[in-house]
Amino acid sequence: MNEIIAVAKHVFLKNYVNFEGRATRKEFWYAFLFNFVIGFVLGLFGRVGTILSAIWSLAVLLPMLSVGARRLHDINKSGWFQLLALIPLVGIILLIVWWAQEGEKNENQYGPVPEEVKVE
Repeated sequence: MNEIIAVAKHVFLKNYVNFEGRATRKEFWYAFLFNFVIGFVLGLFGRVGTILSAIWSLAVLLPMLSVGARRLHDINKSGWFQLLALIPLVGIILLIVWWAQEGEKNENQYGPVPEEVKVE
């Protein structure tokens, strides 16, 4: 649990709109999990929760786009490929497959191999 919170701090506070560099699979999926759980919990509070969930979604839109772009950079693809999510079904499936792929083991055009987020 501490690791998920450390990754969330790293993604949502330290790298809020950093679209440069690379992100590990763990960093991306922990951020995704944290975002999903918070949105789900907020949605449980009925009408007020729907409003809170919408506010949360807007607040984390840029950090989630940036970590998604950095994740794609890790497999040597442009972050602009996230626009494929606009293609119904096929686009998001392709993105999930790419986000789940292991990153390149060497430095690529987007930077050096990313380091794991340290738990403090």
